[in-house]
Amino acid sequence: MSDIIQLLPDSVANQIAAGEVIQRPASVVKEMVENAVDAGAKTIQVIIVDAGRTSIEVIDDGTGMSDTDARMSFERHATSKIRQAEDLFDLHTMGFRGEALPSIAAVAQVRLKTRTAADEVGTELSIAGGKVLSQQPVACPVGSHFYVENLFYNVPARRKFLKSNATELNNILSTFEKIVLVNPQVNFTLHSNGVEVFNLRTSSLRQRIINVFGKRLNQDLLPVEVETTVCKISGFIGKPESAKKKGAQQFFFVNGRYMRHPYFHKAVTNAFERLLPGGEQIPYFIYFEVPAGDIDVNIHPTKTEIKFENEQTIWQILSAAIKEALGKFNDIPAIMFDTEGRPDIPVFDPSVRTAPAPQVQYDPQYNPFQQSGAPRKEQVPKDWQQLYEGLTPQKTPVMGELFAPEEPSVAPSLAEEKSPVHYQYKGRYVMTAVKSGLMIIDQYRAHVRILYEEYMRQMRERTATVQKVLFPEWIQLSSTQEKTMEQIMPAMEQIGFELTNLGNGSYAVAGVPAGLDGIQPTTLLQQMIAFAQESVMMTDEDIYHTLALSLARHAAIPRGQVLSNQEMEDLVNGLFACSNVNYTPDGKKILGILPQSEIESLV
Repeated sequence: MSDIIQLLPDSVANQIAAGEVIQRPASVVKEMVENAVDAGAKTIQVIIVDAGRTSIEVIDDGTGMSDTDARMSFERHATSKIRQAEDLFDLHTMGFRGEALPSIAAVAQVRLKTRTAADEVGTELSIAGGKVLSQQPVACPVGSHFYVENLFYNVPARRKFLKSNATELNNILSTFEKIVLVNPQVNFTLHSNGVEVFNLRTSSLRQRIINVFGKRLNQDLLPVEVETTVCKISGFIGKPESAKKKGAQQFFFVNGRYMRHPYFHKAVTNAFERLLPGGEQIPYFIYFEVPAGDIDVNIHPTKTEIKFENEQTIWQILSAAIKEALGKFNDIPAIMFDTEGRPDIPVFDPSVRTAPAPQVQYDPQYNPFQQSGAPRKEQVPKDWQQLYEGLTPQKTPVMGELFAPEEPSVAPSLAEEKSPVHYQYKGRYVMTAVKSGLMIIDQYRAHVRILYEEYMRQMRERTATVQKVLFPEWIQLSSTQEKTMEQIMPAMEQIGFELTNLGNGSYAVAGVPAGLDGIQPTTLLQQMIAFAQESVMMTDEDIYHTLALSLARHAAIPRGQVLSNQEMEDLVNGLFACSNVNYTPDGKKILGILPQSEIESLV
């Protein structure tokens, strides 16, 4: 029997590794920008075209590489960051596996220009599909300049299943934000199709957060600071009033590395347990500093899942630190009294031992029993008869009229009104009798379905009614939210919003769809944008669906609202006029029927 196990070629092995490390254009940006940070760069420029499909450029002024290191950097497991296995437990750099560059080169066309400060001439290296095409000297500044073209050009299946440019761009911006938030000492710029998206100068951590997510966040941030022998925790949490249903900025970082940690997230939410309604999310930016030997980052290729040696201890420290920050925020409540007409109470002065006796002033000549010299006014006017002129005497009822027999009274609820057709249970469900039994309808979900189809019809027919606001309100968006807004803005105008782009991520809201009384327009827009960002597909029909569903959820009858019989009748009729009476647009059940046989078995 011949041998069947063979060693895979490097090109195949690199493509297998690329499937784990390089999942989309955002992965390329992450790996190359992190390498630039590890190289000690003070300025990093990122230039992308067509959301990374066409090209991705990363330019830095770090240490650069020699001609030998430039060639070696594209070999598998070639790295300058660790030397032995023990170094895995004492990591101080973002990368360490030596897989990123060879994985990128295996699925794209890469050109690298790099030079160290000790060299007079740099090196230009061209690689495509994992094969070196050329290497030659070139004049270039100190640092590295990576140019990645035609990502996944040799893996058509992977390129075919990339999302739309808007979705991939949002992923790149999200990845970029996670890097810049932990490196405020580095200047970052990002351009997309020739448009500057980010221009972040060196600043403090708080200023970097504000530069990324907008000035309005500044007034909602509370500092968190605690240092123990186990770890140091710093950063910011949002005030309770800054909570959102969706789209809250929530970030954990450990030793300069972004991470996801549901266990620590629970510590944050527990601290706000009695301060927020259910389903609300609070923004936070928490930075951990722990000894490198107490964490393990070598778990997942993306390095976002990290194990802590003292998780329970850090959980308690984090929870106490957040509660302390909230306690300081609420330590001195501002109580405003109405000072108009208040008594003048003197401040106590301990140096004055005796207080002056109160002075009583009175009129010694006053006598309450002494009559004044004023003439006494007559109690009865002389012409009193004129007051009763023109009045007709009323007829005095006779004895029979006083005791006339009363007609038998009939309860109006039984004689005049019919039995109601629908019943409401606990302000949530509408119950109505049908031939097969008792139909139970969720009034909120039924109204969501009705409004959803109405909004979809308005967008398709462009017949939405705009309700002008008395004073236009403005909303500040982050770069990621602004890209989403640009994509969904035509659909939002068709549904009834009137928006004006003021520049720098600011929009003025001058009109909203009719029928949204009592809803804050800016809060509604924030939640609609966050809902749109969660949608993986963003065709025109998907945008219509996302906005119509989000708007219907906010405008629907809330649970607990008491309805009249006519309102319940209109709700039921409106539901059965819809194309789908059984489920909401997001797949939740609207109604159910309790069969007559089950009702009879209960009695």
